[in-house]
Amino acid sequence: MSQDKRIKNFKDLIKEVHDKGICQLCGGCVSFCSSADYRIIDFIKPDLPPQFVNEKECLECGICYHICPQTKVLENNLNNQYNYIKPLGNYKEIYSFQALDKDLLKNGTDGGVVSAILLYLLEHNLIDGAIVSKRLGPFSRDSMIAKSKNDLILAAGSHFDISSQVTEIANFSTYSPTIMALNRYKFKKLAVIGTPCQIYTIRCMQEMGVTPSQNIKYLLGLFCYGNFTMGKDKKEKFETQFNLKIEEIEKLNIKEDMLIKLKGSEIIQHISFSELSDYIRSACNACNDFTNIYADISFGGLSSPEKYTTTIPRTKLGTNIVKSAINEGYIKVLEDLEGKRDKMLEKLIQFSKYKEDRYNLSQKNLGVKF
Repeated sequence: MSQDKRIKNFKDLIKEVHDKGICQLCGGCVSFCSSADYRIIDFIKPDLPPQFVNEKECLECGICYHICPQTKVLENNLNNQYNYIKPLGNYKEIYSFQALDKDLLKNGTDGGVVSAILLYLLEHNLIDGAIVSKRLGPFSRDSMIAKSKNDLILAAGSHFDISSQVTEIANFSTYSPTIMALNRYKFKKLAVIGTPCQIYTIRCMQEMGVTPSQNIKYLLGLFCYGNFTMGKDKKEKFETQFNLKIEEIEKLNIKEDMLIKLKGSEIIQHISFSELSDYIRSACNACNDFTNIYADISFGGLSSPEKYTTTIPRTKLGTNIVKSAINEGYIKVLEDLEGKRDKMLEKLIQFSKYKEDRYNLSQKNLGVKF
């Protein structure tokens, strides 16, 4: 087969993505390898790209290469399908919502809206379950399947006790291998919560008809400025720089900056993103999507007041979910929202441009010509 017609595969991913340090660890290539039963590739070491485990059995089909968020093979297809317009993607309205369930509001991040919408989907039998991110500590997460309100509360993200987990975790990371959990469960109707790179990968899988993407019915995306990863050295540096112990963190959130509340204190410590650049995964610099443009609905704390979640329905499916959740009493909209939308929009555009500028600089450093 001639070189120009050869299907690019995992070997090319290693050269074009892994060796350049821009693998985002989304897990798509591992989870949806056409020979996954033979464990062709897998994550071997924490916070490092997947590697060949059984290279001889690789079919060189190219699925891993095509769904990778860094190769961008299907990006134009997705932009056309989801009507992408810079810098925020396709949307008609931007809302600020709050969960009406007191337990979800108390335990959730921001306004508990992601959990509230998942509860609506579960209680109306629109999904069998949802793959969500469960926090083990302020800088450690894992994926889990949520099938009930209690599961959603367990996964809800701001309040946690990390006294037992922290000593067991060699590397801290705010990244959760959500896509990897797809291989653990049998389902017919699933919702997935993910970062922009994870949602992109799943949309590529749907575009290509890769099993089991046809059973993923709802994609709920989180705003993402970057994910934080700390080995032992960075953990010690972080604690020294900001005069705290990670074990003492009771609540952590991301809005316009990082918000930290320590146990036994009511003071909220604000840390700007400019001070956190050393702790953001370097691969995140090669991503230009802040508001999760390919999701059915996007969520984040930025530009909403305390205990509210900024919410952007994008697809017809997402818009219908939001309307139904309002009508069924799962979420409520911020009062006087109309007078606040312009400032919300301004802040979202500002952060989207920050991330776009960071991406452009990253590509320039990689030698990419625009």
